[in-house]
Amino acid sequence: MTARSFKPDDAVLTTVELTWIEKRIEHWVRFGRPVEDRILDRRRRLMSFTPDSVFAFIRWAANDFGTVVSCIDIVRAVGAQEACQTVPFVRPGGESLLRQSGWPKVRRVLEAIDVVEALGIDPAAACPDHWRHLHHRLTAAQEPRPYTRERHEGWLRRRAAS
Repeated sequence: MTARSFKPDDAVLTTVELTWIEKRIEHWVRFGRPVEDRILDRRRRLMSFTPDSVFAFIRWAANDFGTVVSCIDIVRAVGAQEACQTVPFVRPGGESLLRQSGWPKVRRVLEAIDVVEALGIDPAAACPDHWRHLHHRLTAAQEPRPYTRERHEGWLRRRAAS
């Protein structure tokens, strides 16, 4: 991944639509560094991210009988000319690093995020390969390797060298 400086005219922001209807629909960003946060009304807001930003987006919905949707996506915002995957409520989409559905897997991802934060590392700055690894291991019902400070330092050196 190469770092590139963006000018306002060539940066396409990735926008996430958040909805909060208590005990019915709850969408929120667990981590990430938005550059814009617009409140549309008391139930909806838009958060925008610059290209190469990483964020976690959680979607939860319920009806009278209980939870019907429980999902988490960890997404890298893409630039104007990059291909991207569609992610619900994310425009134009992004590079999907992790996607899990069902409360047990979502809980495991949230616990993994907590472990990264406990190391004093911003999850948005963690190695994208860690989120991919976590996705694949949870999908295969395998135990993922924990993120470590050494792995993070290796990622920072690799990123600086490229």
